[in-house]
Amino acid sequence: MSRISLLAVIASTLTVAAAASGCGADSHASTASIVDKAKNDKKLVIGVKADQPGLGLRTPDGKFTGFDIEVAKYVAKQLGVEEKDITFKETVSANREAFIEQGQVDMVVATYSITDARKQKVSFAGPYFVAGQDLLVRADDTELTGPEALNGKKLCSVAGSTPAQKVKAEYAKEVQLQEERTYSACVDRVLGGQLDAITTDNVILAGYAAQHAGKLKVVGKPFSTEKYGIGLKKDDAAGRKAINDALEKMFSDGSWTKALQDSVGASGFALPQAPQLERY
Repeated sequence: MSRISLLAVIASTLTVAAAASGCGADSHASTASIVDKAKNDKKLVIGVKADQPGLGLRTPDGKFTGFDIEVAKYVAKQLGVEEKDITFKETVSANREAFIEQGQVDMVVATYSITDARKQKVSFAGPYFVAGQDLLVRADDTELTGPEALNGKKLCSVAGSTPAQKVKAEYAKEVQLQEERTYSACVDRVLGGQLDAITTDNVILAGYAAQHAGKLKVVGKPFSTEKYGIGLKKDDAAGRKAINDALEKMFSDGSWTKALQDSVGASGFALPQAPQLERY
């Protein structure tokens, strides 16, 4: 073999080896547990809602407030990350799985109901709260007393969320569904009279009712069980265990009840007991 041919073979071998090692590094980075990331980087990116009063709301000064935010901060601290080192990133219902899968966020704490379909794509710790689906209507509305009264009415929910489909399938086949990107957009349209009701979880709706006191009310007839979990990468068993351990501590030391009271207590929402964790 000539010297030039030999050099070409060596160069080719080195290129393949470099590519293989690069690929290995990438795949390792993408599968690292949130536990390792928190420990090594001392930073986390957490997906949250930005338009849900009492749960996940971005205030005019850019800060985030609400029950989900308090849960996220508590869990992050247990993982070794201080509040100042958390980056909160707005997620909407339609992009939560994608943000986790793409690594845009390390975890999602955003009124994220645990479902079997979602478990195909992401892992869940929790639940850290159990809500029930309900309706939000104008305060002077006496007709809409529950989901079965929605035939012929205009019902709003958000893209990527399941509650409106549930109403159509199980309670009111003739309901007219209207999807918006955010619940706050739904609220504006109900206040303006273009739509009749919003459906999602009662604790979310209670936040809007409190924000628009005297103009909106929660019907108060829940018709589902929604278990809120913390979403993280699909096969991160170590992360799931660590987050569940953090939640267990939050339940037992009084922090959970205080966070809930401070966030939605003013709306008159009846505060439940902490839920049972579902470890898997």
